[in-house]
Amino acid sequence: MARPSRGRRPGGPDTRADVLAAARQSFAEKGFRGTTIRAVAAQAGVDPSLVHHYFGTKDTLFVAAMELPVDPREVLLPVIDGPVDRVAERFLGAFLGVWDDPALQPALLTVVRSALEPGGDRLFSEGFLPVIVQPIGVALGLDRPEHRMPLLASQVLGLILMRYVLRVEPIASMSPALLIATYAPTLQRYLTGELP
Repeated sequence: MARPSRGRRPGGPDTRADVLAAARQSFAEKGFRGTTIRAVAAQAGVDPSLVHHYFGTKDTLFVAAMELPVDPREVLLPVIDGPVDRVAERFLGAFLGVWDDPALQPALLTVVRSALEPGGDRLFSEGFLPVIVQPIGVALGLDRPEHRMPLLASQVLGLILMRYVLRVEPIASMSPALLIATYAPTLQRYLTGELP
């Protein structure tokens, strides 16, 4: 007769999904800072080393838990290359390239709507901003990235709501080139201009 196994269960077909479900719940309830890989592993009933095996770092676990159709860190990586005085144009170009893709847009809209639900504020302020957005400002060598990048994010969130969620005209039907020409000067000021 086989003896029952002890300890945490090994990885199986549903293990990754269980870890992601536990991570989503923890990030929503405790925020990014309050979530630990050890606690997520305990909630999922697995060893923390298995979480590291699947996801590596807490940053990557966070991105996976958000169920984004693309990794924004990879999409925004080219933004860092090039002159800093044109970074807003590159940022908007990368952003619109993803958001205007009809294959990606439904999943992105789901993420935005979930961010507006209870706990979503912590996912954004304690997760998305420090994990995805602020590292861009640091990589660019901007002064006060902790102030500049949330200003940038405020404009981008407004653009998402107006263009993709509420579909307010003329923003909803503007070409990417016109949107970049319209929004880039404001974003560039937030990134490199004088702050009060």
